[in-house]
Amino acid sequence: MSIWIRRAYDPPTKNDGKRILVDRLWPRGVSKDELSVDSWMKEIAPSNELRKWYGHDPEKWEEFKVRYRKELDAQPDAVAELVEYAKNGRITLIYAAKDTDINNAVALREYLEEQI
Repeated sequence: MSIWIRRAYDPPTKNDGKRILVDRLWPRGVSKDELSVDSWMKEIAPSNELRKWYGHDPEKWEEFKVRYRKELDAQPDAVAELVEYAKNGRITLIYAAKDTDINNAVALREYLEEQI
């Protein structure tokens, strides 16, 4: 099992496995062909309210993860789908945030790894 994360603005690679967009909004300036995702799981992304509250503020990171985990707990079917994909091969969670260290895909990967 392997869960990778990659920015939407980075080119896809042959090793990405199943590419899943995990943002609620489509990445600005990227076409569907360029992004080359297998699925777009809007329902697994942070809610609009949480996303706006967080605003990519590093000081809110730990609280963001707590709140996001509660939202993920409320999406058992979507989480189970991602866990199943991960058990069957590599998946790459695609996100658009500029910060590569603290973003929803990083938090989601941590959450999923705990589920497996």
